[in-house]
Amino acid sequence: MSPTIRNKPWTELQVGDSASIERRCAVQDLILFAHVSGNTNPLMLPDAPGAAHHDVVAPSMWVGSLISAVLGNVLPGPGTLYRSQNLDFKKRVHVGDKLTIAVTCRDKRDEPIAEFAATIRNEAGEIVCEGVAVVNAPTVAVETPLRELPALIVDHADHFARLVDLASQLPALKTAIVCPEDHNSLGGALISAQRGLIEPILIGDPERISAAARELDADISGWPLAAETDHRAAAARAVAMVLAGEAAAVMKGAIHSDELLAAVVKKDGGLRGHGRISHVFALDVPTLDEVLFISDAAINIAPDLMAKVDIIQNAIDLARACGIDRPRVGVLSAVETINPNIPSTLDAAVLAKMAERGQIKGGIVDGPLAMDNAIDMEAARTKGIASLVAGHANVLIVPNLEAGNMLAKELTFVARAEAAGLVIGAKVPVMLTSRADNDRARLASCALALLYDHWRREGRAFEGAAPAALAAE
Repeated sequence: MSPTIRNKPWTELQVGDSASIERRCAVQDLILFAHVSGNTNPLMLPDAPGAAHHDVVAPSMWVGSLISAVLGNVLPGPGTLYRSQNLDFKKRVHVGDKLTIAVTCRDKRDEPIAEFAATIRNEAGEIVCEGVAVVNAPTVAVETPLRELPALIVDHADHFARLVDLASQLPALKTAIVCPEDHNSLGGALISAQRGLIEPILIGDPERISAAARELDADISGWPLAAETDHRAAAARAVAMVLAGEAAAVMKGAIHSDELLAAVVKKDGGLRGHGRISHVFALDVPTLDEVLFISDAAINIAPDLMAKVDIIQNAIDLARACGIDRPRVGVLSAVETINPNIPSTLDAAVLAKMAERGQIKGGIVDGPLAMDNAIDMEAARTKGIASLVAGHANVLIVPNLEAGNMLAKELTFVARAEAAGLVIGAKVPVMLTSRADNDRARLASCALALLYDHWRREGRAFEGAAPAALAAE
């Protein structure tokens, strides 16, 4: 049975009646208040540059508005309408502060008017706000279901910013950028170079690259430029530079992915490593508390069981490079039970067992899982799935490229996730960004490349270092 709330009409209301609620100030409260009120005072926005959450001041009118929650929900309750309110603000409220909001009826005037003293105190018992509210109390007793408000997505968390800040402490990666011949691809290289993530080596049509630079009003005269008007020749040139030790990473520009990958995966003279090459998306999803990794949505079309072993291992390695100590890997299918008619469920079960036996290392692997119970704890609980992964997977392995590509793009274009990506398993990191990606996505992809390159060389995630240690690296 749904919970209900009952009001206290004017005829039942007594002088001295009181009620209170508790509320903790959250980051989301401040962002939503800024949207509703239009007040974007940087003192009151948690995303202000350099502002720590505890330094952000909650808007006083947000604090005062909490009084209406007691009056409208508890005393007198549903049916109450404001006539007037005065407020005196004694102290500031910050993110994380726990508040107690109390009202006491201090006078009854002509029906239906009532007067309430209101106080808001912090955890130390100090008054942060006090005042008097005059309302029209309800005249009819009602009991109404407690209404659940619709969920809101507030994309205030910036998981990529942490990765970029961390990666910028590492030495810049010499990066062969293949065909940076348009605004987006050259702009991504510029911003990444400005943040100290890469040392660009441009490969492509000099005239087109120069035109893109003029469009951006950018000076690239100090960057090495290898002239190649043919895209396939440009991709081959980038691979050759890596093999010659002239570049330590490759970035895709305005070139088709298959043209670049053909040079990377070439058996003779390519960049193949010991295992299978795969692509990993890293997504900053507004509703999640950490980066979500998805693989493979760009290279392996219909991988078999042993290919999926490498795909999972590559994704685990990247997640660990980004600071996730023990990634939780959900192997996806349409259902969470084994069904011989759905081959991906059989693969998932075998992969989970292989991880238990140490054939996949560094993460916790479980499957088969459907998307809902892999990512949502309530869905997993409803279906009775007891697992260290179900409900909070941070790595998702899709059954095939079609499913992965649709999932990643749905999260990007429907759920407003931001996506970065990296090709893993080659001799060097390959940033396989989309032509539709913005500069921020390219910047995040560079950060992934730097962190993965460090992890692969050092065998551990980079957690930041003192200047002397960085200079020696």
